[in-house]
Amino acid sequence: MSALGGFLMATSLFKDRRDAGRQLAEVVSGVVTDPDACVLGLPRGGIPVAYEIALRLGLPLDFLNLRKLGVPWQPELAMGAVGEDGVPHLDSERVTAMAITPTQIRSVKDRELRVIQARGTRYRSQCPPLDVQGRTAILVDDGIATGATVDLAIEQVKRAGAHAIVLAVPVAPAEARDRYDDLVDHFVCLHEPWTFHCVGAWYEDFGEVSDDDVCRLLRDASERG
Repeated sequence: MSALGGFLMATSLFKDRRDAGRQLAEVVSGVVTDPDACVLGLPRGGIPVAYEIALRLGLPLDFLNLRKLGVPWQPELAMGAVGEDGVPHLDSERVTAMAITPTQIRSVKDRELRVIQARGTRYRSQCPPLDVQGRTAILVDDGIATGATVDLAIEQVKRAGAHAIVLAVPVAPAEARDRYDDLVDHFVCLHEPWTFHCVGAWYEDFGEVSDDDVCRLLRDASERG
């Protein structure tokens, strides 16, 4: 595991996701030496961060089409995540503790799959899918809260045959390191606060990233080659 990810590399709030990506790129550039590496952002908030890393390292950019499965009456709290294959990956302890029923899970999953399908159609028109087999995959999001989508992203990239996985995020709870150091080859995080309320608290501007924004960044990265 890399010791670089343990350094507290930034001491102030990020201006926005692009600023966070530029700061993160400086650290990732010292970790990744594989010239055939690729950058995979998690839509939508992770794409602007990932774009800056891809730009700084001169690497191709792609996305992983995943969605958080929110607790039905508390959508911001994840009970799991789902990808394009439609198989829900659930936090069984949370599902049991909150008495979430199979019907409720199915309803949330079906709703999120409609979003995944729509995004896949639109985003794929901007960039072809990358083959990660045998490559270093740099997974990027704008931060980690529960980690549901990141966990699924790691699982998918491992199944796809990545040679190594670098998980790069601007901010995550301090306890996240213990978990991800065991799941990926390098965990790079700029802020690891002990008191963690939400990802957006660490950004001056945490406005919503639109589908148009994502398409523009994916298109620009694809045109750069």
